Amino acid sequence: MSHADIRSAARPQPDAPMVDIADYVIDTRIDSQEAYDTARYMLLDSLACAMLAMKFPDCVKHLGPLVPGGEIAGGARVPGTAFELDPAQAAFNIGTLVRWLDFNDTWLAAEWGHPSDNLGTILAVADWLARKEGRDISVRDVLGWAVKAHEIQGGYALRNSFNRVGLDHVILVRLASTAVATAMLGGGKDEVVTAVSHSWIDNGVLRTYRHAPNTGPRKSWAAGDACRRAVIHAINAAHKKVVGYPSALSAKTWGFYDIAFGGKAFEFERPFGSYVMENVLFKISYPAEFHAQTAVECAMRLHEQVKERVAEIDRIVIETQEAGVRIIDKTGPLANYADRDHCIQYMVAVPLVFGRLTAADYNDDVAADPRIDALRERMEVRENPQFTQDYFDPEKRYIGNSVQVFFEDGSSTDKVSIDYPIGHRRRRAEGIPVLMAKVEAALREHLPAGQAERLLELAADPAALDALPIADFLGLYRS
Repeated sequence: MSHADIRSAARPQPDAPMVDIADYVIDTRIDSQEAYDTARYMLLDSLACAMLAMKFPDCVKHLGPLVPGGEIAGGARVPGTAFELDPAQAAFNIGTLVRWLDFNDTWLAAEWGHPSDNLGTILAVADWLARKEGRDISVRDVLGWAVKAHEIQGGYALRNSFNRVGLDHVILVRLASTAVATAMLGGGKDEVVTAVSHSWIDNGVLRTYRHAPNTGPRKSWAAGDACRRAVIHAINAAHKKVVGYPSALSAKTWGFYDIAFGGKAFEFERPFGSYVMENVLFKISYPAEFHAQTAVECAMRLHEQVKERVAEIDRIVIETQEAGVRIIDKTGPLANYADRDHCIQYMVAVPLVFGRLTAADYNDDVAADPRIDALRERMEVRENPQFTQDYFDPEKRYIGNSVQVFFEDGSSTDKVSIDYPIGHRRRRAEGIPVLMAKVEAALREHLPAGQAERLLELAADPAALDALPIADFLGLYRS
């Protein structure tokens, strides 16, 4: 392209990926019953994760208005609390609660992420519109918006690796939430394109807080931050009619592709529909980074064989996918909770020793047990190419791991290998009862008995839950 072309002030047509998102969000009708059913479980599970996060002071300190006195009577509510806030700060609060324990749903492909993070934006905007503007919004409406947010985030993740250019996956939370929230606020296609262009112009945050030697708790509120920013972009586009930037992606020199993506355009495996929600992975049994979920299951199966012989272990071999090696294979001292729940060695050592892995097991008191680091030092983590191949296969989307323990006397356990965890689509029949047990335990532990009972009744009656006004539903999570 010539210097003259770069200098031209003629406004181009909007980049096709932004138009495609707008067309999908505004025009597409979701007809998949499986998608709605899965979304319903996703909503209940995500809010259960939020309730569980309320037990952790490091999470709770982030909740509430940004500054004292910033509450708004009749504003968007934060489940598990009494806060009523503006929708942007409520989105931060809800997104932080849902994400804090690394226990909400997951999507794994070229990029990784947690599509239910978008509920931070969706629930905050829905409650705000229902309470402040009198909009008639049902739980089913929210489920439909969630399907679309999942699809945008997950659809981009299938072929586009933001982690390989150093950017964190919450860039896609901000993208999906921005698009959906703009439509929720009454914006049309032009406004969605405008809002999405601003989201891309934000570029992305660095992944450094997820990786050694800088792993820290920002990874637990990064999605909330993306949700908050999405609400701002949506309000600016839908209500303030700000100017958009049609070639925010493709502009030579200054666009996202050239600045942040090595000059490459995005690639897409399939058109937007409801594929992601139908295939989303639930974290049902263990609050652990998802690439290690089946490794934890393997370790749990081995616990009975090794619990009395921990001191006799010579080495432990863990085979995982390439992504697992790249992001959670971690040696040396682990500084905090966030460091530990992104270390495959730690997540295998705890169930081998204790026969469990809970959120509390990442705390300092458990980590101080010398047996954990002693086992970590004896572990070898390596890629299994078949696990990597099955990970990327669109008909499988496996997350395989294997664990084998070798003892000093030359004996060993069997090699335990699991291709996909209980939260996988292929294990829905097995997984949903366990998921609902997780939900029930979280509700009963944090909410008043009457509210917990009502929520469980609604969970057992999908038609009644879908028809419930979103304001009434969120009211049941007040604490």
